[in-house]
Amino acid sequence: MANTLNRTHPLLMERFKSSRGLQIAFAVCVLLLPLLLQCFGNAWVRIADFALLYVLLALGLNIVVGYAGLLDLGYIAFFAVGAYTYALLSSPQLSYAFPWIVEIFPNGLHTPFYIAVPLSALLAGLFGLLLGAPTLRLRGDYLAIVTLGFGEIIRVFLNNLDRPVNITNGPKGIGDIDSLTVFGAPLSRRLDLGFTEIPSVTLYYYLFIVLVTFSIVICNRLEHSRIGRAWMAIREDEVAAKSVGIHTRNLKLTAFGIGAIFGGISGAMFASFQSFVSPESFSLMESVMVVAMVVVGGIGYLPGVVIGALLLSALPEVLRFVAGPLQELTGGRLDAAILRQLLIAVAMISVMLLRPSGLWPSPDQDHGDSKGSKDPNNNRSKDHG
Repeated sequence: MANTLNRTHPLLMERFKSSRGLQIAFAVCVLLLPLLLQCFGNAWVRIADFALLYVLLALGLNIVVGYAGLLDLGYIAFFAVGAYTYALLSSPQLSYAFPWIVEIFPNGLHTPFYIAVPLSALLAGLFGLLLGAPTLRLRGDYLAIVTLGFGEIIRVFLNNLDRPVNITNGPKGIGDIDSLTVFGAPLSRRLDLGFTEIPSVTLYYYLFIVLVTFSIVICNRLEHSRIGRAWMAIREDEVAAKSVGIHTRNLKLTAFGIGAIFGGISGAMFASFQSFVSPESFSLMESVMVVAMVVVGGIGYLPGVVIGALLLSALPEVLRFVAGPLQELTGGRLDAAILRQLLIAVAMISVMLLRPSGLWPSPDQDHGDSKGSKDPNNNRSKDHG
């Protein structure tokens, strides 16, 4: 079955790229999806919105982990930096902390989104460079531990920055965050077209689709650029990359910075969409989930990363409808939340056992794995040789 999937994935991609009809049909399905989900309630559209946000996060982490081969377990920190930067620039929070801001902006600091979002991205990118600079010589597990600590430091910092000056409002979080306004229409309100109304969650869905599409194009161009090929050379063998003249230090910093910018933009969108942020949203488990999305989908391969992010972000919500009946079968002895986490873990373990390279790995990696599986004595003969 695995070999059949190995042959099917490249054929599907080639057929999709060469068929204009399939591309149009796929685009129509994506555009009509929220209208279909609205038949079951806006909650399902909201799940789709969050799934797209996770796709943005996974695409950014794929630059660091998939392309450059740098295991980053603290990626959620850049998500937090982007979210809090947007929240502080687009809410009354700073007016409460600094009276002089009230004198300049009597109605509160409500920065336009075309200023707040780029600033969120730039600040997150700066934090990415700050993380990358002292970790350039670290690899593998050591790099993972340092980045994990960085993510926790940011979360604890945000959680305690409510004294002596209340900047982040501590564990209470920041509310009253402005929503995005596109062409004078705030996305927090329904859009009246005369013959129908489009809910706010659907408007955000279309915005996130545009951002995801743009991000995929950027990642694809990066992958096939000179920088992308250098990243992959570093991922495969850093010593060999240095020997052929690749400046590994600058390229690693570039990967950290660009990946962090993706996280910052995702955070700004999250803050705008939720109108509220708190440190609880940026826990270690969130970082682990984003890494799992990249690995389960197919590390370093854009279609796989997108599929992994969509599945793992939507799966917990779908399993709510499975965990409830299972809890009733056990007489309520199992907590539904714990049972849901157990089902997610079983699903992820099953994928890793059946598809070690991910649900949709790159064709080169897939072929390499299949060749290795056909010759079980290959590695043994190399060791003896």
